[in-house]
Amino acid sequence: MSEGTEPLVRRAARRLRGWGGVAAMAVACGLTASLTLLPLAREEGGAAAAPGAGGGIGVGVGVQVKADTCRNPEASLTPSTEDGPAIRAVKERGKLIVGVDQSSYRWGYRNPEKGVLEGFDIALARAVAKGVLGDENAVIFRAIPTNQRIAALDSGKVDLVVRTMTINCKRIEQVAFSTAYFQAGQQVLAPKRSDITGYDPSLRGKRVCTAEGSTAHEALEENSFGAVFEDEGDGTKDDKDLLTVPNQLDCLARLQLGEVDAVVTDNALAAGQAAQDPAVELKGKPFTKEYYGVAAKLGNDDLVRRVNHVLVGYRQGPWQAAYRQWLEKDLPGISGPPAPLYK
Repeated sequence: MSEGTEPLVRRAARRLRGWGGVAAMAVACGLTASLTLLPLAREEGGAAAAPGAGGGIGVGVGVQVKADTCRNPEASLTPSTEDGPAIRAVKERGKLIVGVDQSSYRWGYRNPEKGVLEGFDIALARAVAKGVLGDENAVIFRAIPTNQRIAALDSGKVDLVVRTMTINCKRIEQVAFSTAYFQAGQQVLAPKRSDITGYDPSLRGKRVCTAEGSTAHEALEENSFGAVFEDEGDGTKDDKDLLTVPNQLDCLARLQLGEVDAVVTDNALAAGQAAQDPAVELKGKPFTKEYYGVAAKLGNDDLVRRVNHVLVGYRQGPWQAAYRQWLEKDLPGISGPPAPLYK
């Protein structure tokens, strides 16, 4: 799910009627989270970002493997605890600024009862903050839409992005990734009553929603099976944000409103959406194999190495605990995290 470089103007949210429970919360979160980069104070203690601490690290741009020679995009830098300019900037600020989701159930979402951010990615972000600053609460969360993740890193609004971000050959030219921390795959989400059977010819003539620039959208560009998946004026002021949306969860809202027939997204995210709405389900099987990584700005190698150091320990127990707490119920059968691959 990659990004554009300019925020999009969203149309006014449609009035929602007759919805209740978690599904209504999901739609409201999805439609509002897409509107802007929203600074979020760290949860415990309610402390907001200190003056002057709002910007992420803006260290020089590095160079990674080009996509046309890319063989192992999941290969990352070897772990290290040495401080470089990026780590020193974080320590001087006293807070790690992390771009996250606030509307993806089980991954990064605001608990409506507690009013705090929770989920698998949130737990990992806190672990990184502890590894860098010695305190899991020394983190400022900033909610960013799917299509603004890379832009947030480039502009220095965040130090890291921990937001179900797939590592691939195209993206390693744009950001620096950690080693993989989760394996997922693209899959189709549709109403249970639908005659759609998966990523196959049953999509012909169907309206399919994806996040703008996502790996799901790229898959449909390669083979749509005759589905309708692009808005007129995509990426312009005339973009209707109906079939291609800034934030992935908006697709669930479109599906529930009957504005689209199906969604293509990571099965890890789709499983959480299916848990929110019993009227939808995953169709067919995953048709790709993808890996999530923590993203940093190109050139911030010392920060990437420190994240990889944190992940070494995280894979030895905390990962399994987070999986059991947040994902196992809706995404069972995963024995452990992907093994790290180094350059």
